[in-house]
Amino acid sequence: MHYYEVWVSSQKYHGESALTYSHDQVLAVGTIVVVPLQRQTVTGVVFKEVPKPGFATKPMLRIAGTSPAPKQLTQVLDWLKDYYPAPVGQITALAFPQTLTTQSRPQELKKPPAHSSRPLPPLTTEQLRTVAAIHKAHPKSVLLHGDTGTGKTRIYLELIKEQLQAGRSTLLLTPEIGLTPQLAIACQQAFPDKTVVMHSELTPATRRNAWLRILEAKDPPIVIGPRSALFTPLRDIGLVVIDEFHENAYKQEQAPHYLASRVAAKLAGLHRAQLILGSATPLITDYFAFKEKGLPIVRMQEPAVKTIEGKARIEIVDLKKRELFTRSPWLSNGLLEEVEIALQNKQQSLIFLNRRGTARLILCQKCGWQGLCPRCDLPLTYHGDKHIMQCHTCGHTEKVPHVCPECSANDIIFRSIGTKSLVSEVERLFPDAVVKRFDSDTVKAERLEEQYAAVKDGSVDILVGTQVLGKGLDLPRLSVLGVVMADTSLSFPDYTAEERTFQLLTQVIGRVHRGHVQGSAFIQTHRPENPILQAAIHKDYDRFYKAQLIERKLYGFPPYRYTLKLTCTRANQPSAKRTSEQLATKLRAKPAPIEIVGPGPAFVEKIDNRYRWQLLIKATQRTELIKIIKELPANWFYDIDPTNLL
Repeated sequence: MHYYEVWVSSQKYHGESALTYSHDQVLAVGTIVVVPLQRQTVTGVVFKEVPKPGFATKPMLRIAGTSPAPKQLTQVLDWLKDYYPAPVGQITALAFPQTLTTQSRPQELKKPPAHSSRPLPPLTTEQLRTVAAIHKAHPKSVLLHGDTGTGKTRIYLELIKEQLQAGRSTLLLTPEIGLTPQLAIACQQAFPDKTVVMHSELTPATRRNAWLRILEAKDPPIVIGPRSALFTPLRDIGLVVIDEFHENAYKQEQAPHYLASRVAAKLAGLHRAQLILGSATPLITDYFAFKEKGLPIVRMQEPAVKTIEGKARIEIVDLKKRELFTRSPWLSNGLLEEVEIALQNKQQSLIFLNRRGTARLILCQKCGWQGLCPRCDLPLTYHGDKHIMQCHTCGHTEKVPHVCPECSANDIIFRSIGTKSLVSEVERLFPDAVVKRFDSDTVKAERLEEQYAAVKDGSVDILVGTQVLGKGLDLPRLSVLGVVMADTSLSFPDYTAEERTFQLLTQVIGRVHRGHVQGSAFIQTHRPENPILQAAIHKDYDRFYKAQLIERKLYGFPPYRYTLKLTCTRANQPSAKRTSEQLATKLRAKPAPIEIVGPGPAFVEKIDNRYRWQLLIKATQRTELIKIIKELPANWFYDIDPTNLL
């Protein structure tokens, strides 16, 4: 009998060490097994063989798959345990799906629609220089700072082609599931039958089959997906690309709170692969790190498609000047005129508003009553299509009252427009146009990843949506952009608010005038002279970056400090306050070189009848924060390297 330490894949296993199981055969490290865990049957992976222990062990139930997992995958998991501390069960669950416990024969993976191989378009002069610079930097990581429309995807495809010719695999990450079809189609057209798409929206069986296809692949595949694709069992990776790497979606919100770019760097190092971080608006922390370490930053500024001359016409519209809004309270006259011209020319328009729902505020004009979530004390959002009020934090829903619950007045109003009411307004103004809404409230069949072909070929005249539409899309027929309220995110009380505003506005402006048709953008704002908006409109990243560094150094935020956010939740506010004050006192008594901010209530203090208080810990050495995590009392939540402090 042989004995092995096994990492089990189960969210319910909160231990910090492997479990020991027995098996009658010799197993290699990385062998995927099915084992009993209490009353469950779970997937596990063999980490090492050990001598017979002094306690009784359970036998493994069976071996899953025909090949062991790549050693680099298990090495990444082992590294992750210390860099982003979390229970072993949660870390293992990132890589080994529970569906591997089923014994049914995996069906052949359904492949994307067949395409004959299409030759890649020739590289532009700037793209040739970019590829040469990346080659020169190999195997160092490269920050590809390319303006929107400069053809970063074409660079990725050229590098992927080289890896396939060398017999090596590629991992290509996207921030959102909705962006995977665009890249998958491009890869499938260039390299037929090489692409495997992995994401959480796949059915369990499809995802299992795709996982096994990657594990047992004879030829090097191209794996495309969001951050979870990092943990697919790819062998001999030659290239890792993180597209739009600045996006918050690359940060895991649950434990382990990993950042995809950091895990990708470790994975690339283990495979001796090259990591490419691509973005038009790089994160300040990453840009700073590349400069400090002397790593290459490759700049791209020339449009990849040059069939039109000049730059996009950008008009800033002052929302305070109501005489510019005679046809609609939310859409300026100039924007509406351009949309009409686009419709006549069979071109598309995009109306951007980063607010879901129909109305963000439900008020009684007589007594001031406001519709609030009873479990979170947050404003409920009105959804006109379902005629309900919903909390976007905990999911609580209520029917809309006919009269005010406080004073019985029949004077309830709905204020602050959301995407659903914006669609109604657009349909009123353009009754003959095909209008589609894209946001996180959209039902699955209507999501961007399902409707991408119709959106790209121009079947949709006017697109209305949130940041889902502002990331990485290349829409050849898009000629008009309208940003309804450009400065909304500036009001968030967080040190990253200005960075997020700059990124979002730069990205969404980049959807128009990409070389296909003449483009115009209307940026509606209450603060036309705001330097953040001006920097975004003029693509002045350097000015924005330098100004942000001054502020962050002054107040001790990343990249000058590492941060750790600690949160406790309790049934009432006094208990949450008392618990957080006790921990703060305990931490301040230690001689560790840290700065403690707080405690104080979280930005959203009450969620689902639970109160949240938090502490912010800053340190110049990240190891000091890891020590705090490992000594945390029970029932505390932590997020190391958080992307925001809200």
